Amino acid sequence: MTPRCSWMWRRARCMLLGRSRSAATGRCLGAERTLTSTSHPPKICIVGSGPAGFYTAQHLLKQHTQAVVDIYEKLPVPFGLVRFGVAPDHPEVKNVINTFTQTAHSERCCFIGNVTVGRDVTVEELRKAYDAIVLSYGAEDKRELEIPGEELPGVYSARDFVGWYNGLPDNRHLSPDLGSETAVILGQGNVALDIARILLSPLELLKKTDITQSALEAISHSRVKRVWLIGRRGPLQVAFTIKELREMIHLPGTRPINDPSDFYGLGDIVKDLPRPRKRLTELLVKSALEKPKERDCSHLAQSDREWGLRFFRKPVAVLLSEDGKRAAGVRLSVTRLEGVGDTAVAVPTGQVEEIRCGLILSSIGYKSVPISPVVPFRPNKGVIPNSMGRVQGTPGLYCSGWVKRGPTGVITTTMADSFDTAQALLEDIKSGALPLSEPRPGSSAIRELLLLRGIQTVSFSDWEKIDAVEVARGAEVGKPREKISDSEEMMRLICR
Repeated sequence: MTPRCSWMWRRARCMLLGRSRSAATGRCLGAERTLTSTSHPPKICIVGSGPAGFYTAQHLLKQHTQAVVDIYEKLPVPFGLVRFGVAPDHPEVKNVINTFTQTAHSERCCFIGNVTVGRDVTVEELRKAYDAIVLSYGAEDKRELEIPGEELPGVYSARDFVGWYNGLPDNRHLSPDLGSETAVILGQGNVALDIARILLSPLELLKKTDITQSALEAISHSRVKRVWLIGRRGPLQVAFTIKELREMIHLPGTRPINDPSDFYGLGDIVKDLPRPRKRLTELLVKSALEKPKERDCSHLAQSDREWGLRFFRKPVAVLLSEDGKRAAGVRLSVTRLEGVGDTAVAVPTGQVEEIRCGLILSSIGYKSVPISPVVPFRPNKGVIPNSMGRVQGTPGLYCSGWVKRGPTGVITTTMADSFDTAQALLEDIKSGALPLSEPRPGSSAIRELLLLRGIQTVSFSDWEKIDAVEVARGAEVGKPREKISDSEEMMRLICR
């Protein structure tokens, strides 16, 4: 445990006096609001500080002028996948952090970091302290390939690999082997394209991002020159969006090497597709079938790296190296489609083929995990059963984000979903389905429990100290920030 410091003792004193700390200033605030005998401002707890958690908080605070919202986070730092999932070369996507910071600075909102719900404090204890609980902890685990050899060195999950180059504390020691010229990514979604782009991007582009210095150093010595993205279905079923595809097509020093035969005949189908899928397919067909313009020919000829989409292939085994110590390739089952559109199913044809490579990344999706025996959970789908965010059979318990609907969609999808959950909660308050007759202690009771258990919590003002150090370190090397990936170092910083 981190050594105690004077800062901790000041915080402990605040807790024992039944006071909270301002998210904006870190100062001790007065005792809880004066409550009437019949009603009180609702105290709401949100578990998880990613986009789903912050968007839920934002809507609750805006629509209910008395609601008090506490956001619990297992890491010492907020923002979840915005910080640890968005690609380093997509800084514009991270601008949403500015909105989340405004929410955290509200006098009715409190960020409480470095607290793992289910370990440091239970859901049952939270339910006693708050009028309502919103579970927004996302998809914290990876889906398994369930094929022989996936445990071999050289095989990594996309989740861990993205966490490594984005500074997620759990993945800071990953140290992936980038010594192979060929890499295979199993999956054809946005995360798969993100990884391919990071692997193939010119170093001078990555140096200007917030990629961790350790990842930048490893990539600077990478031998990867070719990346295959494998999908079990066809071009009409890819899961990435047109923005990510366009970035890959125009990535400096890199050329696409797609098989034209995969795209023959799609021109006749395109006109009947929904507009987003139509535009995406048109770009795929154009990049594969049309002859490059003269000005692009020299660019492609000078490119020393390449990438391609391999369709109608399903991984069935990871191949073992000659010395038996690591992955040396992947065996693929050739498939065909039964059905059309997004519901088409890939079935094996009986043919197999192999790709030799030393780096295999599984990008087949994330999954949520159960947080408590008292919270219903569907392990097959990785979600909490709910109706409009109301957890089935558990009044006062709600969910939003990926743990509510599964790991799909982009940040704007999560925003709409989180607003829906927050609105359902507000409607329950208005209708009386969520009674507010008895005042709840809120964070004061939970802080006392955490103090007794030796858990050092982190406020939003504490995070801002970490943030300032990261930005300063980044400025020294020409980056927007240099992320701290060691949780213990973060805790030492806020105790200074």
